[in-house]
Amino acid sequence: MSVAAASAPTGRRGGAALGTLVGAVLPVLTVVLAIVALWYAASVMMNRAWTLDQMERRGLEMTAMEIVADTMNQERPVLPTPHQVFAELWNTTVGEPVMRERRGQMQGNPRNLVFHAYHTLWPTILGFGIGSILGILLAVGIVHSRAMDMSVMPWAIASQTIPILAIAPIIVVVVSNLPALNNAVDAGLISEDTKLLVPKALISAYLSFFPVVVGMVAGLRSPNAMDLDLMRTYSASRPQTFWKLRLPASVPFLFTSLKVSIAAALVGTIVAELPTGARFGLGARLLTGSYYGQTIQIWSALFMAAICAAGLVMLLGAIEKLVLKRMGVKP
Repeated sequence: MSVAAASAPTGRRGGAALGTLVGAVLPVLTVVLAIVALWYAASVMMNRAWTLDQMERRGLEMTAMEIVADTMNQERPVLPTPHQVFAELWNTTVGEPVMRERRGQMQGNPRNLVFHAYHTLWPTILGFGIGSILGILLAVGIVHSRAMDMSVMPWAIASQTIPILAIAPIIVVVVSNLPALNNAVDAGLISEDTKLLVPKALISAYLSFFPVVVGMVAGLRSPNAMDLDLMRTYSASRPQTFWKLRLPASVPFLFTSLKVSIAAALVGTIVAELPTGARFGLGARLLTGSYYGQTIQIWSALFMAAICAAGLVMLLGAIEKLVLKRMGVKP
């Protein structure tokens, strides 16, 4: 066999792989470019009123290109342009140290978005863990008890109809006035920032438990009648049926609901930071930006929140692949 003949299949495989890669990347790139173009157009339209007003006040004359350039580089625009937001993201992550020396001690730098993201992610993960455990336990009880199915499930659904913006201040006020927490702060056992962690974690858990309940109930009920009859044929007890059939069948449903749950938990933490008066966190960063009209700061904090949510979902996706592979599920 000639060298050319031997290399032909390899060349075809390489070309096919390249074609697959281009076919996967090109649609995504097209959508991203379209969004960026629309974003720039919207920025020009929404920011031009300020530029035209300044022209009239100062008696200036500007060309169309100068007007467009000014709308894209305003200090406090109505709608920041993409390059302004990404520049702010870069300056507040790479351009600022996470830790800085203050009064002879190394402390977190409030100008760094990574520092604020840490203060948001910690209660998010804590609340997500609490909500997930509570959701799994409730789902198990609902599946195995008709009384819980008829009583708890409707209340779980009804709880999600209450706006989080209405319930967050209530939780903050109640938790902040708990004698145990106040005594711990007075005794120096915990700091004020740690005290604020409790209501943020509770609100995060409140938003995260419901998707887990719904997904886990669907997963535990996913085995069909034939599978359940087979377990009865083997004289399997209810605990054995649960561990060997229902629980393994519910794993894909569980991870799907966990991905939704952790995104909801992050939203809950950010919302909880608004009425708590927190000094640090992405919610506090958003609130500070709104106070001083720093729209670029607001948008950069929103993008950091989106990056954190994407990272958490990707982490859960990696864990899901490892778990399913361990269970012998083929991709």
